Amino acid sequence: MTTLPAASPEALALSQALCGRIGQAIADAGGWIPFSDYMELALYAPGMGYYAAGSSKLGAEGDFITAPELTPLFGQSLARQLAELLPQTAGAIYEFGAGTGKLAIDLLAELEALGCLPQKYVILDLSPDLMERQRENIGAALPHLAGRVEWASRLPDAIDGIVIGNELLDAMPCEMVFRDENRQLRQRGVTIRDGAFAYEDRDFADAALAELAEQLVPDIPRYETEISLANRGFIATLAGALRRGAILMIDYGHAASEYYLPERGMGTLLGHYRHHTVQDPFYLPGLMDLTCHVDFSAVAQSGIDAGLDLIGYTSQAQFLINCGLIDRLQTLDAGDVKTYLPVAKAAQRLLSPQEMGETFKAMAFGKDVSIDWLGFARGDRCYTL
Repeated sequence: MTTLPAASPEALALSQALCGRIGQAIADAGGWIPFSDYMELALYAPGMGYYAAGSSKLGAEGDFITAPELTPLFGQSLARQLAELLPQTAGAIYEFGAGTGKLAIDLLAELEALGCLPQKYVILDLSPDLMERQRENIGAALPHLAGRVEWASRLPDAIDGIVIGNELLDAMPCEMVFRDENRQLRQRGVTIRDGAFAYEDRDFADAALAELAEQLVPDIPRYETEISLANRGFIATLAGALRRGAILMIDYGHAASEYYLPERGMGTLLGHYRHHTVQDPFYLPGLMDLTCHVDFSAVAQSGIDAGLDLIGYTSQAQFLINCGLIDRLQTLDAGDVKTYLPVAKAAQRLLSPQEMGETFKAMAFGKDVSIDWLGFARGDRCYTL
């Protein structure tokens, strides 16, 4: 931890205030809360959580970088898929967790070029700070289209359009479970020990979570992993609101058969702080992002159970290639090295199996729209779920 960049006094004060808020929640609950409660407060506590406070999060000055921030090629490729789907709906796009607004900018610009602008583009976000940045960035980049963009803090009762989420599911609070040295499954939570946050394992209070854990967790002593009830609930809620249209989620994760491999006994939970990976989830709460990989088998089953068509599941690389990213790259002048090389490097990062190309997956659902999507024309992996 001594190699991590130092936080400013103002940031440290914010983190300390959040620690007090979390500590009070633990005390109010009798000395222990599920890890999901800790993660929710660390990320979303009003005015103090990582996504609710005003610190820079994305890009070179933030804690991590997302695909839209790397290159417009990501949004331009995705726009080709949306252009196929929008005419089959009422023409609305709903983006959850829009970050700086970069994906919205690239999608709207490319959809305009394709002659397929949405009737409205709705951004749903929990961060007032990010929403203000999105307004500024979209207004500056696309002033003539800014009037099509709306903001909301809650899901509409009925959706007729396309829902997209890039790196959304990984930021939802997860439950942590642990199979101890006696092979007994326990729920991992957070307590205070010697004045600091610490893990403490207890018997399950939630019978449904206990049953899921027995189904998913290998019978291996000292095996730690995550189960996201939030992901399951979110997809079910979206399905309940979707009257017609599509849902597209792009995130890092695995099918359950890979997620719960015997050798993955340390789980996938990670912190991201100033472009460093941090193993300790209690490091500077409120200043560090917390994420866990997505169990796409669980996401798929949740959508199917809620009555949606599972359209496809594939790697990010295959999805973007199907949507024409390589074709778009080939239209650029490779002789203009100064312009071409940064774009090619960004494309390499999006597509390479050693970078984002394989770890990130695309999954889509539909309701009363075509099941033949450009993005899943080749390389569909639904059979692995």
